[in-house]
Amino acid sequence: PPRAPAATREPYRPIPSGAITEGEVYFQIYALLLSGLGLAVGCDVWTGHEWPVITLVASIGIFLAYIYSAPPLKLKANGWTGTFALGSSYIALPWWCGHAMFNAGTLGPQEVVLTLLYSIAGLGIAIVNDFKSIEGDTALGMNSLPVAFGIDTAKWICVGAIDLTQLSVAAYLYLIGETRYTLILLALILPQMFAQLTFVQDPVANDVKYQAAAQPFLVFGILTTAIAVGHHTF
Repeated sequence: PPRAPAATREPYRPIPSGAITEGEVYFQIYALLLSGLGLAVGCDVWTGHEWPVITLVASIGIFLAYIYSAPPLKLKANGWTGTFALGSSYIALPWWCGHAMFNAGTLGPQEVVLTLLYSIAGLGIAIVNDFKSIEGDTALGMNSLPVAFGIDTAKWICVGAIDLTQLSVAAYLYLIGETRYTLILLALILPQMFAQLTFVQDPVANDVKYQAAAQPFLVFGILTTAIAVGHHTF
């Protein structure tokens, strides 16, 4: 049953708590699926794309959403594949879609590599959400990174993925001569590191507090990188 795993991991959520029925869940799934695809097709038509780039990106997102939870792949059962799939969905796919809306012809290898690199930071953000579910994941055999490595190791994997990714991007911006944006990005990384000082003391208790304090700076860092790359002449 759809609510069985969630009932163990996070029983307070709408589905396992019984706040919505299984029929309502499937209605929402198909409504979002069809409206999302319809919006993607509409955007491709509106922008005059000869090749439906945005529809392709939306289709990749739908496929990732399916294999994330559904067997036989069920990416969420593995801490690395599940969290990277989430990170890609949070960062790479929205970037590609937004870029394609403005100028699909300039969406090249540099943008793909940068966004997939940033998706590693998204992996770290996804790990933050796994700490509160460690008991349920263990009971269900879900090999999340906190389950696989323990809380103490997983918390450093988490902050390492977030920080090293952003520092690598900052180094890249510096190498291509975008010093001003490099400094802005570094200034946005520092508050995240400060928030991590509290987070690593108790990841289970401080997960929501960390997300609220640090994630806006990560998002503004992504926007800074996008502006830097768009501003730069290669």
